[in-house]
Amino acid sequence: MADSISSETAIANSLGSPKPEMGGGLPVIGYWAEKTLDLKGGLLWKTLLHKSACLSCAWGTGGQKGGFQNEDEENLQRCAKSVEAIASELMEAIPPHFFEKFTLAELQNLNSMEADRLGRLSFPVIKRAHRDRYERIAWDEVYEIVVRAFQKSPERLASYSSGRSSNEAAYLLQLLMRSLGSNNLADCSDLCHAPSTVGLNQVFGSGTSMVSLADLKQSDCIVLIGSNAPANHPRLMNELIKLRDRGGKIVIVNPLIEIGLVKFASPAYPIKSLLKGSDIASHYIQPISGSDTAVFLGIQKVLLENNWIDYDFLRQYTEQWEEVIEQVRSLAWEDIIRTCGVSREELEIAAEMIGTSQRVVFAWAMGITQHSNAVDNIFSIANTALLTGNVGKEGAGTMPIRGHSNVQGFGSMGVTIRLKEEIMQALEKLLQRSLSRKLGYDTRALIEASDRSEIDTLLCLGGNIYAANPNLTQAQRALGKIETIIYISTKPNLGHFHGLAHKDTLILPVFARFENPHKTTTESGNNFVRLNDEGTSHLSQKEGSELISEVELLAELADRLHSNDAINWRSLQDPQYVRQLIAQTIPNYEKIGEIDATNQEFTISDRIFHTPKFPTPSGKAKMFVTPLPQLELPDIASFDLPADTAQAIVLVLGTGRSYSQHNTVVYKDGDYYRGMPHRNCILMNPMDGDRAGFQEHQRVTVKGNAGKMEQVEIIYGQIREGSALMFYPEVNTIFSVPIDERCGTPAFKRVPVAVYS
Repeated sequence: MADSISSETAIANSLGSPKPEMGGGLPVIGYWAEKTLDLKGGLLWKTLLHKSACLSCAWGTGGQKGGFQNEDEENLQRCAKSVEAIASELMEAIPPHFFEKFTLAELQNLNSMEADRLGRLSFPVIKRAHRDRYERIAWDEVYEIVVRAFQKSPERLASYSSGRSSNEAAYLLQLLMRSLGSNNLADCSDLCHAPSTVGLNQVFGSGTSMVSLADLKQSDCIVLIGSNAPANHPRLMNELIKLRDRGGKIVIVNPLIEIGLVKFASPAYPIKSLLKGSDIASHYIQPISGSDTAVFLGIQKVLLENNWIDYDFLRQYTEQWEEVIEQVRSLAWEDIIRTCGVSREELEIAAEMIGTSQRVVFAWAMGITQHSNAVDNIFSIANTALLTGNVGKEGAGTMPIRGHSNVQGFGSMGVTIRLKEEIMQALEKLLQRSLSRKLGYDTRALIEASDRSEIDTLLCLGGNIYAANPNLTQAQRALGKIETIIYISTKPNLGHFHGLAHKDTLILPVFARFENPHKTTTESGNNFVRLNDEGTSHLSQKEGSELISEVELLAELADRLHSNDAINWRSLQDPQYVRQLIAQTIPNYEKIGEIDATNQEFTISDRIFHTPKFPTPSGKAKMFVTPLPQLELPDIASFDLPADTAQAIVLVLGTGRSYSQHNTVVYKDGDYYRGMPHRNCILMNPMDGDRAGFQEHQRVTVKGNAGKMEQVEIIYGQIREGSALMFYPEVNTIFSVPIDERCGTPAFKRVPVAVYS
């Protein structure tokens, strides 16, 4: 059977905006040259070669094998995202009198890119009640304020965190919070991959990837769903190129045709790929946004009709498989096709590639998880893998593609509201007292509780809780009802200027990962633990610099709160001692207790499944029936548009990152891959524009259920008819969205909006 690309790619030839013919390529080389050959190039190269994990995505590289190597000791494993992140951390310090000069009102006019480019934070500052600006503050007063802030009722204390920090800092954070009696450990993963963790735990008893890098090298088919890997996880593209080179198939499921998923030119292969590019997609499916469960039910129906089901595997290694097959058998084709908008023929092509391959990896990102039925999406993917026997063997399995570099490590360290009982009991033994079993607040629940004035103190270890949430008006209002907010950061972000507490808002400066004066560890999205060498900061010798490590800061705070306790909190300022406690209390992390003596990085045991034996009560995988999603859209009249509206259309908006963006941090304006010249754009299908009477580059208003954005430029692109894309965090201001109650994740990828002029 010949490889195929969806016929909808034909619209690319008629688009009005200039777009690249492939992802990657010479522009990446040009960017490297720009950053590494300037006056700071030497410092950048030194940092790139430093033995520490990449600051960007959780695909992972660096550590003790060398800054440019991955766990399989392959070279040239740094990407442009890594250079962007490092270059940003190597900026000069914000001048000492900066915060005295500018009011909050002035700083609130900055966008994300402008906030990031202010420079590095190097001294603590505070915004006090009734003051209109931040002012410098001494560390002694910082600790006095923070200690008082944490001497509140446990249920009124909360934390929020990102994957920027180390395992050691994450462990200290959750240990501190739980020792105070609070389980309000919100995390950035609540807004992205929580459905993966919840769904996979229910199916397999393990919530992370069951696939290693070595497994990917043995697969002969990869199904990549809801991912923009060329922009967000460029190193993954090398594995996709190698798979195609050995004759494997790649099925892409995404409402938007990302050019890098059609053809990608990797600098890692300068002869065979860099100039001409490498074919990526064997088959590209563009479903209606939010219909992924229907897509996989359709694929399962084809597998069933063609006897590509591994019944022996199902009988021996799964539970509830009969119910799943009965549901698939009973579904009508017209209902599946109507729901997902994909033809039966396209689903048959995908199913044949899956059903006739020997080792299939199913991988996904936030295009799958940010929906109101996200856990069902995970179940439907896992069901497809199980129906074909593609779990529990080398080269096959399920692989959530984590975003931030150590976001998975935070979950492993216990920064979650769904802590496993085994870890809870180990922590109780360590602390020699009982701990609360009350369910804590995840990120969305934390915002809602804050809006009800039920939170007094919030500690943010990295991240940008303000901008990462939907409905920024609510987020700002809710954070403004908290008495004290403590931000622990390396650089300013929008949250520091908009997410202001009612009384005291503190920003505390810390070292970046490669600057810490001690060794730390991180965990990749494929369960590989890296050891990061100690380093130095280019800011340390600057006059007035008062940087501190996150581990030292958290341990000092804990010691002041628990001076007489079962453990010596001050001794936890030594990360080596923290690693000993991690080895004692975190399952399958025992090797971290030896890592200082051996320097041996490791893959966490009992997570990579090469045999179909799973850590569930029965030892079998549990399958779940997944209902077809209901995808009705509101009528245009419900948006209450102005009476003089001349042109209007209702579209399904998905939020996304641009080419040069990492989470809420924007490094460059616009999006090179998608031909979007600035941030205030909406990417839509030309047929939608024609139907509404719009023209490309016309300025329109985009209205959601919580606000609107004006003067938005229309850009035509290869996106599914009826769908659109805009950049977050800016667009988050216009909508509230439902969450999947099973995991708390908002439906950022299916936002009904009215576009009008």
